[in-house]
Amino acid sequence: MEEVSIDGYAQYQQNQFLTASPSKLLLAAYDGAIRFCRIASEKMKEGKLDEQSVNINKAMAIVCELLSTLRDDVSPQLVARLKMLYTYVIEKLAHANLNQDQDSLQEAIRILSSLRDTWAKADEILQQQQGNSAAISEGFTRGQEEVA
Repeated sequence: MEEVSIDGYAQYQQNQFLTASPSKLLLAAYDGAIRFCRIASEKMKEGKLDEQSVNINKAMAIVCELLSTLRDDVSPQLVARLKMLYTYVIEKLAHANLNQDQDSLQEAIRILSSLRDTWAKADEILQQQQGNSAAISEGFTRGQEEVA
């Protein structure tokens, strides 16, 4: 019985990612990178360097993936700035890992958190605009039905 619920939960989680919007996937990536950085910070404080490294490497892998998915043709200025930020975060994570430097790790967390919050706000605004467009469109359609 326990295996079924675990398998069911795993399937649910997989479906959540398979059906998620690009913005939700982006936010999930930021959440993962931030979570791994925070775990690494705790492991660094505890002197558990192997676990620290594993978690920093996971965060770096996520940031590298974010970097690799940027498209220069979409918004060249924004992409250039994001590339600089992602590269800087990767450098900070590498420095934190090699030198057990909490300050570098905390700076990476601050930048990732700020980026995550910015994208979340942008997604919220976009959702509101799409909702308003749908409401306007629906009102227009209803108006036509009433006239007919």
